[in-house]
Amino acid sequence: MKKTFKRILYGGDYNPNQWPREVWNEDIRLFRKAGINSATINVFSWAKIQPSENEYYFDELDEIIEMLSRENYDIVLATSTAALPAWMFKKYPEVARTDFDGHHHKFGQRHNACPNSPIYQKFAGRLAEKLAERYGSNEHVTCWHVNNEYGGECFCENCEKAFRVWLKDKYKTIEALNQAWNLEFWGHTVYDWDEIVLPNALSEGIDYERTAFAGMSIDYRRFNSDSMLNNFKMERDAIRSFDPHTPITTNLMGTYKNLDYFKWAKEMDIVSWDSYPAYDTPWSMVAMRHDLMRGLKGQPFMLMEQTPSQQNWQPYNSLKKPGQMRAQSYQTMAHGADTIQFFQLRRSAGACEKFHGAVIEHAGTENTRVFREVSRLGEELKTLGDRLLGAENPAQVGILFDWDNYWSLEYTSGPNKDLKYVDQIHQYYRYFYEKNIPVDMIPADADFSKYKAVIAPVLYMMKDGMQQALEDYVKNGGTLVTGFMSGIVDQSDNVHLGGYPGPLRELAGIWVEEIDALAPEQSNTLRFTDGTEGVCRLLCDIIHLEGAVSIADYTSNFYAASPAVTKNSFGQGTVYYVGTQLEQNALGKVLNLVMASADVKPVIDETTKLEITCRTISNQCYYFIINLTGETLSIPHIFTGKEDILTGNVLTSQTTFAPYDVALVCEEKK
Repeated sequence: MKKTFKRILYGGDYNPNQWPREVWNEDIRLFRKAGINSATINVFSWAKIQPSENEYYFDELDEIIEMLSRENYDIVLATSTAALPAWMFKKYPEVARTDFDGHHHKFGQRHNACPNSPIYQKFAGRLAEKLAERYGSNEHVTCWHVNNEYGGECFCENCEKAFRVWLKDKYKTIEALNQAWNLEFWGHTVYDWDEIVLPNALSEGIDYERTAFAGMSIDYRRFNSDSMLNNFKMERDAIRSFDPHTPITTNLMGTYKNLDYFKWAKEMDIVSWDSYPAYDTPWSMVAMRHDLMRGLKGQPFMLMEQTPSQQNWQPYNSLKKPGQMRAQSYQTMAHGADTIQFFQLRRSAGACEKFHGAVIEHAGTENTRVFREVSRLGEELKTLGDRLLGAENPAQVGILFDWDNYWSLEYTSGPNKDLKYVDQIHQYYRYFYEKNIPVDMIPADADFSKYKAVIAPVLYMMKDGMQQALEDYVKNGGTLVTGFMSGIVDQSDNVHLGGYPGPLRELAGIWVEEIDALAPEQSNTLRFTDGTEGVCRLLCDIIHLEGAVSIADYTSNFYAASPAVTKNSFGQGTVYYVGTQLEQNALGKVLNLVMASADVKPVIDETTKLEITCRTISNQCYYFIINLTGETLSIPHIFTGKEDILTGNVLTSQTTFAPYDVALVCEEKK
């Protein structure tokens, strides 16, 4: 795979404009000592660069870029358009957002621009163009960073008018829209496009996560995502008019709900994202989000932000333990990152992020634990050089992740309020993570034929083409795993009539008559055909077999003895249907059967609690061996006698891995 950068970018967000000039030289001295080789600059400098409507000031930014260029830094140059200057709100109040409750905002915060404001679009596009004209030819500008962490929604009159245009383009006729949204319900039929109102608290919205008409609200999610994407494309194109080659990105946020990242990735040269797990986030969830970011384009990504130690905005902002930042950084690289970047390089003196961790703490010295750990990692990355850049993550399993399903599943009224999309996907991902089985996170329109097994939990919304694609995949020998709340609705959230799971019914060889919802304190039991028993919760499908065979039956409730988990042969392939939320051991038993029948192999044959991940490039396999368990573990036998290229040490049968220890082993492909 082609390399985007010449070296591993190691640095992060740098805001010298917040500090007097005498601090800048000290920063450079410390960065040099820490092995920092890149800086993300100009993220929130719009007010400094453009102090009034027709006035631009680039002198300070010129100095910053000249200083970093002189030091041979890779510069990630942001466009500053994520927070608007006060003068714009004062003169053009329509640039501000209107929130879900109908309040029109004033100047303040960030992500504060209406994406459909022509005024915002004009000034943002002009600023991006001026920056590209001035700095696009600088060889040290390695990447353009448009805006910052796009997010939120707007419900203003500009958006309402733009939404009507978007809908007219999609549905063509008002009759088609009425049918798609099922507006005959409650007598909400509309007869003209200007009768359509936004689904907020003043209309169809019950609250931010609930709605009376899911079809309308899902379309508004799509429209909002498209609106912000159009802003990104506008700035990207403005940059391209002066700089035709430098990669352009914007930093995404993992499983963030509001934006369809698979659609966004098609417009980005490289995916970048900000990783901020909480103190209790499972490592499997961290890994899943990395794999999702890699999966957006099927190529390596940039880690644009992580904290060197401590965050400030979560409820409990624990320090990273000694070694944790290093281990977490290598886990990121193991799952596809070609950069390690921090927020922030120097800790701010004031405002809401003053307690967010940084390479240089408020003490302003290199004599800190965090600085020493950053320096150690910097030395190791320098030694690695470009060996891993562009390396791939081969996988035999694809897990389907789809934002339309994310939105629709969580808008649905019933059957259980605790049904959450990301949690359902993560339950399956966790199995593969703990078995060291590589996974690709894939979109609904992926090429399924690349995988021995495709996992598609809660495939609630079956859009056009999905039924045929899945049937072709299984018919040609693929193994599909799906389950409860799958095949229920079409792209407008209208039920596929004829019995659940709708378009998946023939494929799965079952008919689901009813869906029981279990409260948190309730559970059911089941028994596999080999006598093993398990526990299930949340939802229970009441299943009739139509060609499939049961591999586990319920043993409690009025539907005891009916199937809970089924297996169906379809063409040359197999479909497993999991009709309930299995507890971990029971789900593991099902997936063990799946992996055996699909002939899916882990990275190494040995069982270990260590995370073992492999990236490949040319004829080299790089094995990342990471201990994220909190206990000391032995080295797998397969790695004895191998060199840890991070330290130069040879791994022996006596080698143990303490918590957060890492090794990297390189071998020829077999």
